[in-house]
Amino acid sequence: MKIAVVTDSTSYLSDDEVKQNNISVVPIPVVIDGRSYNEGVDITNEEFYDKLRHSKSFPSTSQPPLGEMIELYQRLSDEGYEAVISIHLASTISGFVNSLNNIAGSIDGIKVYPYDSQITVKLMGYLVIAAARMAKAGTYTPEEIMTRLDEIRKTIGEYFIVDDLQNLVRGGRLSNASAFIGSVLKIKPLLTFDDTSHEIVAFEKVRSRKKALLRVETLFSEVVKNVDYPLRAIVINANDPDGGAQWTKKISAMYPDLPIEQGEFGPVIGTHLGEKALALAWMIDIDRI
Repeated sequence: MKIAVVTDSTSYLSDDEVKQNNISVVPIPVVIDGRSYNEGVDITNEEFYDKLRHSKSFPSTSQPPLGEMIELYQRLSDEGYEAVISIHLASTISGFVNSLNNIAGSIDGIKVYPYDSQITVKLMGYLVIAAARMAKAGTYTPEEIMTRLDEIRKTIGEYFIVDDLQNLVRGGRLSNASAFIGSVLKIKPLLTFDDTSHEIVAFEKVRSRKKALLRVETLFSEVVKNVDYPLRAIVINANDPDGGAQWTKKISAMYPDLPIEQGEFGPVIGTHLGEKALALAWMIDIDRI
């Protein structure tokens, strides 16, 4: 069976990764002061964060037009694909994957399998790459690929440190915001995706960014100690390349055998986390299994 793989721009895959794995990427729109920009197409990360600092209103995000998604799926059908696995950002961040579920059965000539990654950023990107590799092998059914994605998804974890919660609160993306609103200045809430609800939750308050980073390092050391499979880690920054590079260097020194890379929060996720957010994320290393 010829299987296509589609994702959205919040997977933050490189051009080479997209090309080498034959992945179709749909841009997610971000709206700033009434103007819509397609992430990864007509606005760079640097331009976004500059606009974020100077915008008159709080930015927002929207879903790609469903008509464009139908056209994409139909084009893949015309190219001879019999099925498409469409992997997208967490349904607790965006309703996009639920919208795709509503139209999945209406595409002629191709079976559409929307998949909720329950996450975003490069963590989702590696789910997409794993799916694309299985699709290319030609020996897996769509159901088998999605079952394997479920297994990989269970290995994903992350901790976020944000400068403040205002972007998440105003965007309605923090489920337990009331417990953390009104904290004194310099309190840095630690956030993660809840394992059950898959919503972004603040789970601990730490005084100062330095102590927050140290706390995440301690929590991550427990993860490394307790897993029985090879990990890869990602340090992700929101327009804080120096902070991201320094943290990457430190964690690399702590775990010299652990593959670790740097990533960025692009416009869509940066809209919700705000500038200067940092995250440490991890998952099974799909290159070593």
